[in-house]
Amino acid sequence: MPPFLNAIIDWLRAGYPDGVPESDYIPLLALLRRRLSDEEVAQITAELAGSGELPIDKTDIQVMITKLTNDMPSEADVTRVRTRLETHAWPDPSED
Repeated sequence: MPPFLNAIIDWLRAGYPDGVPESDYIPLLALLRRRLSDEEVAQITAELAGSGELPIDKTDIQVMITKLTNDMPSEADVTRVRTRLETHAWPDPSED
């Protein structure tokens, strides 16, 4: 098991030595940050690049992530989308 997962399990066991009460499941899950899947990053990139409005700024990326997930975007997800756009969608400026 990855070390970060062991750390989370240890934290939960310390906080809930007798197990997690049923009423605490939803609040605990709400605390876990959602991360875009690779497929979602690809979908967002395709939609942004397909809009034809390049370059795409951070706000455009954040809005598209929010539309897809109904969650506030994390900086890590914004960076993943931007990196994919730069790698796969934005035209190479040297080709102009």
